[in-house]
Amino acid sequence: MTDLSDDITSIATDADNIIQNFQLDNSSLRGRMVRLGSELDDIITSHEYPDIINQLVSETLVVAVSLASMLKYDGIFTLQIQTSGPITMLVADQTSTGHIRACASYDKDALDALIKDRGNEKLGIDVLLGKGHMAFTVDQGPDTERYQGIVELKGKTLVESVQHYFNQSEQIGSGIKMACDKIDGQWRASVIMLQHMPEDQANTEAGNGNAIEDDWRRTMILLETCTAEELVSPDLDAPALLYRLFHEEGLRIFEPKFVKKQCRCEKDKLVNAVRMMPQDDIDHIFDEDSAKLKCEFCSKVYTITKDDLDLE
Repeated sequence: MTDLSDDITSIATDADNIIQNFQLDNSSLRGRMVRLGSELDDIITSHEYPDIINQLVSETLVVAVSLASMLKYDGIFTLQIQTSGPITMLVADQTSTGHIRACASYDKDALDALIKDRGNEKLGIDVLLGKGHMAFTVDQGPDTERYQGIVELKGKTLVESVQHYFNQSEQIGSGIKMACDKIDGQWRASVIMLQHMPEDQANTEAGNGNAIEDDWRRTMILLETCTAEELVSPDLDAPALLYRLFHEEGLRIFEPKFVKKQCRCEKDKLVNAVRMMPQDDIDHIFDEDSAKLKCEFCSKVYTITKDDLDLE
């Protein structure tokens, strides 16, 4: 049985857009592999971002889906990154019914100047994002308490920041391998995440000086043999890749779950948001009696009128 609604499962006819949970019995580790293809590409192509931002949006979304798949919740899981750099914000979220979306905000002039200054240098998040923080939020509705975890951005990749979060905030040893690429004109992303089983969560340093140290190290070596090409290959499905990596570790693969792009924007929500704005800001966005507002997640444009606001 999957946790996702029938309408999502019915459209998942290939090996993409999948959450594949698994367990390694010999190593007492649990894991999940997320692979995004057509749904990710649909999200990316709805924007007009440069590829350097498309890469980070893809990474943010695949990480968000992986983290959300760890939790039991009825609502929305959001991963939001706010920074001081040229790319000021990255946001991705997933509902408990498997609907995903993502977007970014950036200073075009600052980003163009940075790319021109650095030439062909490969830029890490320490340069593109600068100082900032990563926030994980689970919102299950107005009658429940929101869960939020916040961690400072660390290292040159999002993977390093996520691992820092688990080690420092959740105290769960984690191994993560991620890849994102544009293959035959389509954006693809994949991640494999391994963690200790619940009874071993005190092993925050991947098992230093404890009984599972050898198991952890051996499994991390196996994970590192996975190439970026294998992670995003459209010709290698998740079970086949996991078997290739971990078939000697007592691999158990569970029923897959599927995700689908779907935005939650509505005209009424935008109207209510505008109503909350100061009058000077409302006057600024209106061209005479109407205004066009674009959803930052899906790029859909809504036309609202002053009559819609129904302000006295």
